[in-house]
Amino acid sequence: MGKGKRVGIVGAGNVGSTVAFILAMNGSCHEIILRDNKIDIAKGKALDMSQAAAAARSHTIVSVAEEPEQLKDCDVVVVTAGSPRLPGMSRDDLLLKNAQITREVVRDIKTYSPNAIIIMVSNPLDAMTYVALRESGFERNRILGMAGILDSSRMAYFIQEKLGYGTGQIRASVMGGHGDDMVPLPRYSTVAGVPLNDLLTDEEIDEIVERTKHGGAEIVSYLKTGSAYYAPAKSTTIMVEAILKDTKQIYPCAVYLDGEYGYSDVVSGVPVSIGANGAEDIINVSLNACERKMFKKSVESVRKLIDTLNENNFFEDCK
Repeated sequence: MGKGKRVGIVGAGNVGSTVAFILAMNGSCHEIILRDNKIDIAKGKALDMSQAAAAARSHTIVSVAEEPEQLKDCDVVVVTAGSPRLPGMSRDDLLLKNAQITREVVRDIKTYSPNAIIIMVSNPLDAMTYVALRESGFERNRILGMAGILDSSRMAYFIQEKLGYGTGQIRASVMGGHGDDMVPLPRYSTVAGVPLNDLLTDEEIDEIVERTKHGGAEIVSYLKTGSAYYAPAKSTTIMVEAILKDTKQIYPCAVYLDGEYGYSDVVSGVPVSIGANGAEDIINVSLNACERKMFKKSVESVRKLIDTLNENNFFEDCK
């Protein structure tokens, strides 16, 4: 692929539009293309962001794809499109509805941006990343899910809040799926290189772990009518820029496992090196018995979602 001058964003809601704004302010790419079923709203946001870019003297242009074919020749496509859980809708109903949305979006990407790397943000994140891989037929390195960076940033903030110091020096680590069964790793979390276990008690660390697992729900409880978007958007732009700049830095991301950690044909969050080719290398981290048990539970949670899709014959017409 090229050096990444065009980024597509499917879904111009709070997360998608904030991703676009951050990229535009950073001048991370030459063009950002928004795609949303609410075309006029997307146009208004694109115009507003383009004017903000002009104020910042950024070279980035923000435009709107009114038709699927206008989302073409992208180096990276971020997918945030999906339905919220509506009254009377079961979890399986939501899974199947968002899987269908992901299918349609990914098929358009495959047709009009066949060389793109796809970053999935839609929920349930790990299952949608799996759907994107199956529907696209792309190599697994070209399909990544955003969650680990977000969950790690939440854990880092909760550590700072507990300590009262260390802002900007905290490196937290979270693996596994994006949900209640995620796997925060205090053993791999540090403050200016100092192990977390040397700074906090086991009880304090357990409190941070539990709060991290429910970090998204805590924000929803305050917002009432929506969910987090600043931190998810910033976490997504970190991934986009790592691809565009070919940094090869290591971040936790949801990727398809093919034998790593002893699992296959499933998606889970693990440390990966991100570069111009997407997930260029999957890092195998040593886990102790307790961490392996938690990771297994997390993987099984994602596999249940995949099983539900299979039981509903969702993948029968994958090409």
